Amino acid sequence: MTSIRPWLGTAARLLVGAVLVVAGALKLPDPAAALRAVRAYRLLPEAVAGPVAFGLPVVEIAVGLALLAGVFVRTAAIAAALLMVVFLVAVGSAWARGLQIDCGCFGGGGQVAAGRTAYPAEVARDVGLLLVALALARWPASRFALGSRSEEEFAGVR
Repeated sequence: MTSIRPWLGTAARLLVGAVLVVAGALKLPDPAAALRAVRAYRLLPEAVAGPVAFGLPVVEIAVGLALLAGVFVRTAAIAAALLMVVFLVAVGSAWARGLQIDCGCFGGGGQVAAGRTAYPAEVARDVGLLLVALALARWPASRFALGSRSEEEFAGVR
């Protein structure tokens, strides 16, 4: 298991990092849609909705790039896990309250027609990413990471 774990860590970094970078990059060009998506959840006061809508894509991209580059892997994995928990709470809350919204996870967002929500798939995706991020936080060593200390890290020697 020791020899395969760094490769699993690499795959985990690339998966979670790519998802976060893509999600953030798709939101960045349309701040109005990002704001509409945040407002649709009806969880935040208006004074906070704007900063969250504009800041979230930047945070997603920053965390994703850190994972892709392999720097601050444990910290970035914990940040990714926290983002997934926030997303799960938000989607779960919308689902429980019967809101008919698109999650806005990859741009867009806001009200959708009845029956057009995808809550089960969104929850499943975010739970999967949460588990991968938690595993990466526990075992951050991976191949091709800029922040890797040495090959000894892969053998468990510290």
